[in-house]
Amino acid sequence: MKISAQDEYGLRILLRIGRADADIGLSIPQLSELEGLSVAYVGKLTRVLRLGGYIESTRGQKGGYVLSKPAEEIKINNVLNTLGGRLFDEKFCGGFSGQNNFCTNSVDCSVRSLWKIVQYAVDHLLETITLSDLIGTEGETKAGLREKLEAHLESML
Repeated sequence: MKISAQDEYGLRILLRIGRADADIGLSIPQLSELEGLSVAYVGKLTRVLRLGGYIESTRGQKGGYVLSKPAEEIKINNVLNTLGGRLFDEKFCGGFSGQNNFCTNSVDCSVRSLWKIVQYAVDHLLETITLSDLIGTEGETKAGLREKLEAHLESML
């Protein structure tokens, strides 16, 4: 499985905005410099995040982007779905039918069962993680995420 560049950079941009002064925000050129990305790419990512309802722009000489709601209310699963979609989508199977018009395993597919359970586990774990869980230091974040993972695994058993 791969996490796309848009997923990674979009989440990093959202984190930068979440860590910034909520009264001022961060501009596209500032975000570009902080993340080492082109202004055009940051513009694309901020547009996706704005249309997804996660950020909003502030006007004025010191205007920039700020979170549109508290970091505690922004679920990472929703952000990643907005940025790039799911790891597995039911439509995926239709795109890999081989030389036929339909998949030869469309009725009985154990691989599809694998992707469904992986997507289910990822979705349910990411539903418990919010942007505020990622705003701390790497050590703090790692410890907090480990607790969430352990709780998630317990709930599945």
